Amino acid sequence: MKYSTKDIEDIIYSYLPVEEGYAKPVIEAMNYAFRAGGKRLRPMMMKLCFDMFSEEDDGVVGAFMAAIEMIHTYSLIHDDLPALDNDELRRGLPTVHVKYGEDIAILAGDGLLNYAFQTAAATFKLAPFDEKIGKAMYILTAKPGIDGMIGGQTLDVVMCGKELDDNQLDYIYKNKTSALIECAMTIGATLGGADEATIAKIEEVAYAVGMAFQVQDDILDIIGDQDKLGKPVLSDEKNDKYTYVTIHGMEEAKNYVNIMSDKAYNILKGLTVKNQRAKEALMNLIVELINRDR
Repeated sequence: MKYSTKDIEDIIYSYLPVEEGYAKPVIEAMNYAFRAGGKRLRPMMMKLCFDMFSEEDDGVVGAFMAAIEMIHTYSLIHDDLPALDNDELRRGLPTVHVKYGEDIAILAGDGLLNYAFQTAAATFKLAPFDEKIGKAMYILTAKPGIDGMIGGQTLDVVMCGKELDDNQLDYIYKNKTSALIECAMTIGATLGGADEATIAKIEEVAYAVGMAFQVQDDILDIIGDQDKLGKPVLSDEKNDKYTYVTIHGMEEAKNYVNIMSDKAYNILKGLTVKNQRAKEALMNLIVELINRDR
């Protein structure tokens, strides 16, 4: 397959809930947030990792691709809420609480998280005795949780306005950002049939990509173009948050992005895979992330 954003969206949009019944207001908000655009980085990485190790697609990975993007979208809805970052723009559009109200926004985030697990769990109907699905479900529930994304977000909130040390910053970035990328890539490799040693290598790649991605985000929050980003710049300063840039400076931050991106690229380059084209596409995607301006 091609690995464009549209190709990925053709897959994941097919799993969205129908806007009907008494729950229609919250479903509309869920779908609004989900369809608001973005890089579709996590489902794309999942698909690429799957294709690297599998020559057949039984439809299971598509459900998990949709699920990881639902979880990512729910986290953005809640991040934007007045109690957290209080942002009014996301991907150039009004945030969900601005468009639908804070109450529906909270429920829309909750709805996407629950619907993600419902969507992924439905794959057991396709292959009820497939051990790979069970392993993928565990990853999907663990990485976004208290030992992953929620844990990172918690320390981020608790330490808002307070000076961070390197260990705290690493914890926030590894869990708040890298965890979902690790989730996506290791699920892809797991469903694709990679062995445990290879999955561990994929997790290393994902960690490095996630750390580089977050620090690049810090950089763009200071020097980025708001029109390209589709969200306000200087939001970290507004929210009194310490970042890699505020602690280490701009030049060291740029150097760190290059170091971690190179690490991910080189580990990936050394992997033996079935589908070289998918591997090359993932390597190219990592390079693109280094140089992104949004």
